[in-house]
Amino acid sequence: MANEGLRERLKAALWHTIGKIVDEETLELDVIANQAFIASLTELVWTQLENVAKDLEAFANHANRTTITTDDVLLLVRRNEELESLMKEFVDREKEKRAADASCKRKR
Repeated sequence: MANEGLRERLKAALWHTIGKIVDEETLELDVIANQAFIASLTELVWTQLENVAKDLEAFANHANRTTITTDDVLLLVRRNEELESLMKEFVDREKEKRAADASCKRKR
């Protein structure tokens, strides 16, 4: 019961966010998108998120982990070379930032 309430709140937040993005894009492109379009797009994104979550959980479980890591995300995007490249660059930048922050803290 509590999970269903959470699910509905998350879906409502997703609907709201997608609605804002659609509004911005329709203004920029000078097109009209109705509520049925936003509802369909929300359902599509929700279903995709559920599938991604299941895959990430399966990858972590396969590696005998209970926590999803960036390695799992990279495994998920492996078939989209451009996205994989962007994700790897992002992960590398974050690792560099953490290393720099850690070395600054040690110097203090």
